[in-house]
Formats: sequence, C-alpha cells, structure tokens
Amino acid sequence: MLVTNLFTAGIKAVIEYVSLHVLTCLVPAFFIAGAMSALLPKEKIIQYLGQKVPKYKAYPLSIVAGLLLAVCSCTILPLFAGIKKKGAGIGPALAFLYTAPATNIMAILFTGSVLGWNFALARIVLSISFASLIGIIISTLFRKEDMEEEAKATPAIVSAEVKDTEKLPFLQKHRLIFFFITLIAILIVGTRVNGYLRYIGISGLIVILATLTKLLFTKEEAEAWLCETWFFTKKIFPLLLGGIFVAGVLTELLPQNFLATFMGKNTLAANLIAALFGVFMYFPTLVEVPMAKMFLGLGMAKGPLLAYLLADPVISLPSILVVRKFIGNKRTLVYVGLIIVFTTISGLIYGSIVR
Repeated sequence: MLVTNLFTAGIKAVIEYVSLHVLTCLVPAFFIAGAMSALLPKEKIIQYLGQKVPKYKAYPLSIVAGLLLAVCSCTILPLFAGIKKKGAGIGPALAFLYTAPATNIMAILFTGSVLGWNFALARIVLSISFASLIGIIISTLFRKEDMEEEAKATPAIVSAEVKDTEKLPFLQKHRLIFFFITLIAILIVGTRVNGYLRYIGISGLIVILATLTKLLFTKEEAEAWLCETWFFTKKIFPLLLGGIFVAGVLTELLPQNFLATFMGKNTLAANLIAALFGVFMYFPTLVEVPMAKMFLGLGMAKGPLLAYLLADPVISLPSILVVRKFIGNKRTLVYVGLIIVFTTISGLIYGSIVR
C-alpha cells in the first residue's frame, strides 16, 4: 500500500509538471538554449561573461539578465547550459542560474504583496548577494577547470551559403537580436499569459520566428539550431522527470505536522531543515510564495520561512541532477553546499531580528 501511494505521488508530480510546464515553458527554453549554442558568437559570450572578464562587469550582467526572466529552477537549466557551453565562466553562469528563479521582478513583487515587503526586501538583497558570492567562490576554487572549458567552448556555426539580404539590410544586421527577442517573447507569453490569449500569442510569435529563420538564416544555421536544441532536450529532460518523480515521493513521505514540529522555532536545526526542504523539493516559479504563506499559517517560524524562501526557487532535486551533468560532481556539491549554508545562516539571523 505504501509503495503504491509513493509511486502514485511520483507519477502525479510528473504528470502535473508535464501538463503545466513542458509545452509553454520548457520547450521554448530548449529552443533558446539551442540558439545560444549554435548561433551566438563564442567571442561575444567570452567578452562579457568569460572567466577573465572583471567581476564588476560579468556578475552585474548575469544578475540583470536573471532579473528579467520569471522562470523556475528547471526552466532556467537549458539557458544556463546554453551560455555555459558557449564559453561563459562558471561564476557568471551560476550567478545567472541562481538569480533568474530567485529574484526576478515578478517573484519579488508577488512576495511583497503576499508575505510583506520585509520578506521581499530580504529576498532580493540576499539572493543577489548569494548569487555573486557563490559564483565568485566557485570560480576561484575551480579556476583551472573553468579556463579549460572556456577554451573548448562551442564556436558559432559559420555557413558557406550566403543569403541574398540586399532587401533586408537592417534585419540582417540585427538578426540575432530580433531572433532572440522573439524566442524570449514566446517563453514570456507561455509563462505569464493565461487563457486563449496565451495560445494566440504563441502561435503568432511562432509564425514570426519561422519567417525570421527562413529569411535571415541559412539552412546550415537552422539545422545546427535544431540539433543543439535536441542535444539539450535529450540530456536534460529525462533527468528532470526522474528528479520530479522523486520529489513527489518525498512530499508524500512528509508527516502532516512536520512544519510545526521541526520548524516552529527559530533554531539552527529548524533553519537547516527549512533550507534542505527548499533545496530538494520542487515547486514551479512563484508557487513558493503561496506555499510560504501556507507554511506560516501552519506554524513555521519566520526565520526558517525565509531560509525556505531563499532556497526553494533557486534549486531542486531535478535541477541538481541536471546541473551536475554540465559542471561536474565537485562543483555541484560546492554549489549546493553554499546555498544550504548561506540560506540557513540568513534565516537564523533574520528570525532573531524579526519576531
């Protein structure tokens, strides 16, 4: 009976994720990642986000890019993989990976309106600080590996075929800008617009995307884009599904009085448990806010609540399984460990200040 219930919980979590997120969230993210890998000039990525770029330039760019994307810890993975494969330094890449689900504009506004602006302010300040600190620490510890990966970064596809662009000089000159704006617009509409407008908007944007591809890109470039998209899909998607299944099983195993019993006081143990819960559980972007509101009502103390709120959107068991495929076991272990340490200490301090 227990095994059946656990299996059912895991399958239910997978079905819910696939039905709500794959078509409108994850699929556009895979196509964006494929385009990054196939079409973006390697030298441009290295110029702005490479290992040798000064920290005062690379990290703000990564964080600002993350602030503009309202995506969850799983949807951001293909984008992270795309810039990493293209030559971005591990530090800026991880700062981007951390920031997008943790401190995007939608998440902060929603946090403020539901939980209060003291939580929202703590969330944005601490998340941006953690993104930078974690990136700097890991890039310093693994500088040699980072330089080797930068040297092996995928070059952009250069086709021998030349398009006749005399009638479209402006579009051709800025083709990558228009192309990526359209791809990102599909992702935003898919995640932020509801009802029939979502599908109408996506359909129109897909027509625009197909037109741009046909007019501005060669056959070789288009094929390379699709090949890279498939590469990320087959490498990431199975791991995501497996991780989400396990997260669903773990959720079923949690006792009903878990929150009040283990996280009802602002202790080191309570904050650590809250951080671990946030690290390994998966909830879609913005869902962590109403979940936190519910946890508060069920007896969770404010310190552990902040620890959970800082950890949950950033990482999950599914994302850990994927990240390790791209940065290795050692760097993933340090990344997860730093998140646990930082969020636990922050929750403990916050809980001692705010009663």
